[in-house]
Amino acid sequence: MSDTPAAPETTGGQHDSEPHDRGAFNDGLNKLRAGVLGANDGIVSVAAVVVGVAGATTELAPIITAGVAAVVGGAISMALGEYVSVASARDSQTALIAKEKRELAEMPEQELAELAGIYQSKGLSAETAQKVAEELTAHDALGAHLEAELHIDENEVLKPWQAAWASFLAFLLGAVLPMLAISLPPAELRIPIAFVATLLALGITGGLGAYLGKSPWLKPTVRVVLGGAVALAVTFAIGALLGTAIA
Repeated sequence: MSDTPAAPETTGGQHDSEPHDRGAFNDGLNKLRAGVLGANDGIVSVAAVVVGVAGATTELAPIITAGVAAVVGGAISMALGEYVSVASARDSQTALIAKEKRELAEMPEQELAELAGIYQSKGLSAETAQKVAEELTAHDALGAHLEAELHIDENEVLKPWQAAWASFLAFLLGAVLPMLAISLPPAELRIPIAFVATLLALGITGGLGAYLGKSPWLKPTVRVVLGGAVALAVTFAIGALLGTAIA
């Protein structure tokens, strides 16, 4: 009987536990990250506004008015900022892809030599690098050059509207918690409940963001919670001082 360990079972030559549709995987992961960041901004910015106003007055109407304004303005600002940022990156990607297409059409031999040189610089022999370049060019010349030269995929061009909507909705979802925490409890409990609920939510989003980024969770979670605590404390103090001065 052979002592050689059996090879792990695969389906179609792939490990079942590993993602092989890289475009779909990266797209989904980026949306999740954008969602976590958008929710985090919604929690912090709206909580800071309503706690600041609550520090100035116990009247619920101005608190809700300020909170709603912060929710609408913040969500639109997040969506617009994300759209502009991603659209600019998308334009750069599109321009690079168009340039590579043009070069492949106008000087295919030079492009083949360039591709072979890239693989040779990675450690392949000149003969092997040339063969790899030729085979990849025959299969998908544009895809081979985009990956080797620019590290992008033609099928993974960024989607600005998708990013904008994800940030908009995530901000709204994050803003729901501080709005509820400040509006539902009795006046004397609004601020402490809003503080606790906000910091707990920030701890969750901080840990989730670290998990999605495959990094240790403790430091980023502590950072985001401390940052939120400072924001709430400062806005409450300002609201309290302004409320006292106005009164």
